[in-house]
Amino acid sequence: MLTIEEKQFIEFWEKNREKQKKVTRKLSIGLPLGLLFAAMIFINIAAGWHKRAAMVLNADPSLIPVLIIAVILIVVFIVIFSVRHRWDMNEQHYRELISRSESKPKP
Repeated sequence: MLTIEEKQFIEFWEKNREKQKKVTRKLSIGLPLGLLFAAMIFINIAAGWHKRAAMVLNADPSLIPVLIIAVILIVVFIVIFSVRHRWDMNEQHYRELISRSESKPKP
């Protein structure tokens, strides 16, 4: 027997599963986490706590675009991975609930 919350989740996921696949929805969910990682990386670089790394960065200015590209790639990966993982988890939960509701006959 499914609980009320499980039935509500089934209804929600049936309505919204295709909306969750859209690119704009993915960005709105995963982008804050990705930007948090990017901010932490830039704060770490700007703090200069590792003197040797700061010297290397200041000595070779061509490393700055490389760091920016790397941070952008990290943000994109985190956005795509986190949203895809969340969607897969919801889809798995939905399929488990559907399977459970179909396997037990209703009285």
